[in-house]
Amino acid sequence: MSQYSPSPPPSGDQATAGGVEEFGYQQAMKRGTGRFASFAVAFAFVSIATGIFTTYGSVLNSSGPAGIWTWPLVIVGQLAVAFIFGSLAARIPVTGYSYQWTSRLANPVLGWIIGWISFTFLAIVVVAVDYTIASTVLPVLLRYEGTSLNAWVITGVVILAQAVLVAFSTKWTERVNNFAVTAELIGMVALVLLLLGVGFVAREVDFANLFSTGAVPSEGYLHFGTLTSAGPWMLGFLLGAFTIVGFESAANLAEETKDPARVVPRAMWQAVLASGVLGFLFLIAVTLLAGDPVELAKSATPIADVITRVLGPVVGTALLVLVVVAIFACGMVILMTGVRLVWAMSRDERFPGWQAWRKVSPRFGTPLNATVLMCVIGQLILAIFSTRTDALFDLFAAATLLPAIIYTATVVLYVVKRRTLPPSKGFALGRWETPVIVVALVWLVFELLLFRDASFAAPWTYILIMLVLGALYLGYLLFSRGGAAGLAMPTMRSIDAELDADAGAAGHTGTADVSRSRER
Repeated sequence: MSQYSPSPPPSGDQATAGGVEEFGYQQAMKRGTGRFASFAVAFAFVSIATGIFTTYGSVLNSSGPAGIWTWPLVIVGQLAVAFIFGSLAARIPVTGYSYQWTSRLANPVLGWIIGWISFTFLAIVVVAVDYTIASTVLPVLLRYEGTSLNAWVITGVVILAQAVLVAFSTKWTERVNNFAVTAELIGMVALVLLLLGVGFVAREVDFANLFSTGAVPSEGYLHFGTLTSAGPWMLGFLLGAFTIVGFESAANLAEETKDPARVVPRAMWQAVLASGVLGFLFLIAVTLLAGDPVELAKSATPIADVITRVLGPVVGTALLVLVVVAIFACGMVILMTGVRLVWAMSRDERFPGWQAWRKVSPRFGTPLNATVLMCVIGQLILAIFSTRTDALFDLFAAATLLPAIIYTATVVLYVVKRRTLPPSKGFALGRWETPVIVVALVWLVFELLLFRDASFAAPWTYILIMLVLGALYLGYLLFSRGGAAGLAMPTMRSIDAELDADAGAAGHTGTADVSRSRER
């Protein structure tokens, strides 16, 4: 395999703790992402305004208002996952997150599979998020009739605008995202306080709603379900499972972050915690003021309906503007995360057409070609499914399933390899490691079991198709490079290889020795 030597970093850009040189790379992009920007990337991907606005109605129909009580359990589970991801990010702070971690700690073949699944998730979810603006928000905000055609056009324009920002300036992308996250934080806090304040004064608060099953029969409500279906309350977990994902996006900008081994882990768990607490308060406020939950469940925009009724049309309009800003930032961060993943895999010569996507623009300091690719892929997915709304939303459901698979594979790897991990450079679980692992595994197994429901048959089919396509390209890579050895990671060998070397005869060569990093 030929060696790739990226262009030297911009002048003044010095290696920091967790520099990429020890991982066999040269610094290719400027380190300018600070603590708040890193947190903002993780928080924007999660985007509670986006997630709750788009899924609350589904929860009312599948689980009733009482389904919101699944939210705290999801937060506990995802927080445990974020802690484990933080522990990995502090040891391997390199762009590519799960792809890099899996490739180096297990083997490059498994790493490639996780990288391909991550790419599939990001390519789908950016369209899913941006389509929400055109299909459910703008028609209400601007009072026009939404159609599949205008939703297609608007979504395409939104994706293009996000790609332009990501392609031409990481600095401006972060500025826009920082503004959006700040607005979302302030706006959500203000909404909770206003809703509760006005609701109590107007005596519209109904505590019975918090425990109501709405139109969902109470008999068998808490039942776990059958072999091919999940119980009503269990389906409520999808509200949090759909929303509290993507916090690991901060790890995918590790090579652009100052002191990433310390900053990135903190950004991830803080984003989950902040999203969890604020999101649950918002859910409680909206549910208390839901009025008749059976009637509210019939609305396509239940959140906007509640706020408009309680606070008036002016505040309702302001909310929709806030939601548009939050969704735009969310999609932009997802696109940027996908671009970095494509670039990271291409740098290692492992993504189809890697020769073009591994380049960093000397003028803009961004992976310009990879950004164009992600934009085109998003437009293609949109074009293929835009006139088939049911198929499009089935595809979007896969965006909930894919991160569950990625998280489970990464956490299991951590459990297997935790005794032989490289030393931490800024974050460690310490004595809390075992309980965190237990919580994460219990949650992830439970989450995956939710997707046995027959309603997820189509998403499983789409995922299978993408895995088959990926398997074909992986087979080509293995054949053309003489097997798995041709996919060896630069500088650091995988820990499996290192252990084999320690057990075998001396003199086994490699590009770098993990044991030396342990000694340091």
